[in-house]
Amino acid sequence: MNVAFIGLGVMGYPMAGHLQKAGHQVAVYNRTQSKAEAWVETYGGTLGITPAAAAEGAEIVFCCVGNDNDLREVILGEQGALKGLKAGAILVDHTTASAEVARELYQAAQQQGSHFLDAPVSGGQAGAENGVLTVMVGGDQEVFDRAEPVIRCFARQARLIGAVGAGQLAKMVNQICIAGIVQGLSEGLHFAKTVGLDAEAVVEVISKGAAQSWQMENRSKTMLEDKFDYGFAVDWMRKDLSIALNEARKQGAHLPLTALVDQFYAEVQSLGGGRWDTSSLIKRLDAFKQR
Repeated sequence: MNVAFIGLGVMGYPMAGHLQKAGHQVAVYNRTQSKAEAWVETYGGTLGITPAAAAEGAEIVFCCVGNDNDLREVILGEQGALKGLKAGAILVDHTTASAEVARELYQAAQQQGSHFLDAPVSGGQAGAENGVLTVMVGGDQEVFDRAEPVIRCFARQARLIGAVGAGQLAKMVNQICIAGIVQGLSEGLHFAKTVGLDAEAVVEVISKGAAQSWQMENRSKTMLEDKFDYGFAVDWMRKDLSIALNEARKQGAHLPLTALVDQFYAEVQSLGGGRWDTSSLIKRLDAFKQR
């Protein structure tokens, strides 16, 4: 297919690369043009000077940017992707954003005879680089069926959850669960070190039982080594939790632990850890112990 990819950050850059390597003809746009030029130099494809230019002639336009306002700029702006999107084409948004903006973009696409799927991803930078992301999708079944084989170029799991906005709501569930798990793991490791246990030995044992989690398997070792200079940043997690907490307030859902962990992440930011990996929650416990 002729496809486009808008937003070449730590996720979008490898995701677009998988599309090109799978044989699709990819046009890319990035706000910092030098990054798009580097992508073309690495993978081939073509460079769009604007989102509209990248979207011209594409059957599917993928997008992965920062937040709701970024989305509105690159999709609805004067040079936004909808200006170049042909009738019948599909816009697939992988940004973690609000369900509200997903519904807004769905309506805008419908009005000009094109289609929209909200499709946030989970799996982090490593998942994007290895092509094994999980994709939670909101939209119409027929549109999803057309887009899914292409999404599979960088995903091992892609599922339609419900109507437009459902993908974003499912991503909120994902982030709510991760926040609680990381806090629990941080407290467990902190406790193990404080009482004088060999924390790595403890993890080796309990990771084979009911306490096992992706976070334990992939982050406990680096947490114990005080290494946080990679992975999904605290700043991004706070953005995502803010979206979830705002939606919860609107819907009447009660998320006390999520709200608490969000404040713990604010403390990590105050320690200078805004760009640390989210597993850095353990840092605030160690810092509290030293007071």
